[in-house]
Order: sequence, then C-alpha cells, then structure tokens
Amino acid sequence: MEQRKIMSLGRSSLVVSLPKNWVQMNRLKQGDLVSITVGRDRSLIIYPGQKGCEEMAKITLEVESDEDISAIVRNIIACYLNGYSHIKLVSKTFFSVQQQKAIRKIAQMLYLRILEADTREIQLVTLMDESKASIDTSINRAYKISSSMVRDAFEALKRQDASMARSVYSLDDEVDHFSFFLLRLIRKAAVNPSLANQLNLDIVDCLDYQTLVHRIEQVADQASSIAQHIIMLEGRRKKISDVLLSKMASAGLEALDLYEKAFNSLLTKDVKLAVEVVEHKIKIEKLDMELASLAFTEEKDTEIICACCSIRDSIKRIADYSADIAEITINGCFRPAQ
Repeated sequence: MEQRKIMSLGRSSLVVSLPKNWVQMNRLKQGDLVSITVGRDRSLIIYPGQKGCEEMAKITLEVESDEDISAIVRNIIACYLNGYSHIKLVSKTFFSVQQQKAIRKIAQMLYLRILEADTREIQLVTLMDESKASIDTSINRAYKISSSMVRDAFEALKRQDASMARSVYSLDDEVDHFSFFLLRLIRKAAVNPSLANQLNLDIVDCLDYQTLVHRIEQVADQASSIAQHIIMLEGRRKKISDVLLSKMASAGLEALDLYEKAFNSLLTKDVKLAVEVVEHKIKIEKLDMELASLAFTEEKDTEIICACCSIRDSIKRIADYSADIAEITINGCFRPAQ
C-alpha cells in the first residue's frame, strides 16, 4: 500500500496528491472531476469522473432451439445474481412453448419485467432501485415466512392434514423471491463499495448475510419437503401411527424453537442464547435416534417408513441450519471494532 503525506494548501485546505499511474490509467488531467465517497471503515473511495446513476449492466444470452430448460433458467439466475439488470435472450431459431413458459416463470420469480418479447428474442429488465432496499427488512420478512412454514408443516403433520400441507408448500416460492433478491444485493454490495455504503454493509457483513439467506431458504425448503410427504401419504391413503406421529411433531417443534432462538440471538446479538442453540442441537440428534427406532418398530409399510426417514432428516437439517445461524451471531460479536 502506497503512503502519501497530507499537505497544506492555503490557510484551511489539506490535500493529498493522486498516484500518477492511477491518473494515467483513467486518462485524467488537470481540471477533470473525480467523485469521492466515504466508506463504513472511514476510508475514502475515489472514482474517476462524475459518479451518477450507474449504467444498467446488460448481457445477451444465445439459446439453442433444443437447449434444456433447466440450463436456460440457471443461466438467467446466474446473470441476475451477478448484477445484470438487462438480460436479452436470443434464440438461433425460435423459442419453444416450454422455453417461453420457463423464461416467464423465472422472470416472475426474480422480479424481472419482460420489456420485449417475440418468437426469437426476449428482453428482461429489473427496474428496482437497489440503493433504497433494506437488507434487514427483507431478511426479517423471509425469516417470518420460513418460520411460519415450519410451524404449519408440523401442525399439518400432527393432524395429517394434506390441505394445510399444500398451503405450506405454496409459500416456498415467496421465500425464494426474497432469497434471490437478497443474494443479488449482497453480491453487488461485496464488489461495489458505494452500494455497500448505501446499504450500511461491509465485506464481512456480506459474507455473514449470504450464509444467513441461504440458511433461511434451506429451512423453508425442509418445511416444503415435509409438506410434500404429508400430501403424498394422504394421496396413498396411508397414515403414520399415533405414537410415532406425536414424537415426530414434538421433535419438529424442538427444531423450530432452535430456529427462532437462533434468529433472535442474531437480532439481539445475544451470544449466550446463540451458544444455547449450538449446544441444544445435540438434543435433536438424540430425538432422531428415538424416531429411527420407533419408525422400524411401529411401522410396517415401506412408504411410510421412507417418508418418516425423510421427515426425520428435515428435522435434523433445520436444527443444523439453526446452529449455523447461531454461529454467525457468536462470530460477529467478537469482530474487532472499526
């Protein structure tokens, strides 16, 4: 890192000279404007030229006529997460009906608007002002949806209520909406100091928030998986025994309690509560062993046993993800002050 002395200019002004290589690289000369912003760590960030509204990042994706739908969707998501606000898809022949449906569905998922569309070209744009977004508010909303999904999933399991399970399953897309939007913001802030400053984030925050968003989304996925198994068993007209059902619902609520405590520890920066979550994860592991034993003694039907094994796995994963969130709290509380 180069060091330069602060010099006096006149009675009240202090100046620092700009590095010659940087000036030449950006083709600056005397009288040109530069833009300066203050980082959260009290550093100064200097941009060449006048820093106004950022130019919309654009990309063009060429799509084969027989290209797999999942590949097209993955490419659109990758472009969105990497900060592109204008995504043009061009088919070498024409888009199939299935390709068009998939593109429209993922556009809706990512809050993208279809600007123009015909059989050979589709243009997607995002018109959201990301600098005015609130990371904390969006994360809190995603958490509340995922938490209610887990609670309702275990209530549906206890009642063996397929209608309630379908309601839980339908909410998974809402958490995905928030997850994609948050991950895009976090990734952009990690490489854009100006946006990070506007969102009140630093690089370590970006790393922690990225993990947090993934864990919230994964908890919602597990609630959705439990709901799917309830719906499947109802469709096959099969029921889990009362003894196993009661034990499984109880273990699920224990895992939910850990999830809620983990998130609360993050909000309040309560290290003691976070440590409690990490330590109590062992209790879920013991309950899982009991459930495994009950599943093979109480049930004879293979499909019921398999469904119960999957639900057990979801309960363990929710507890694991809760412990990960608690670890974020613990690690964050011991960061050195800036």
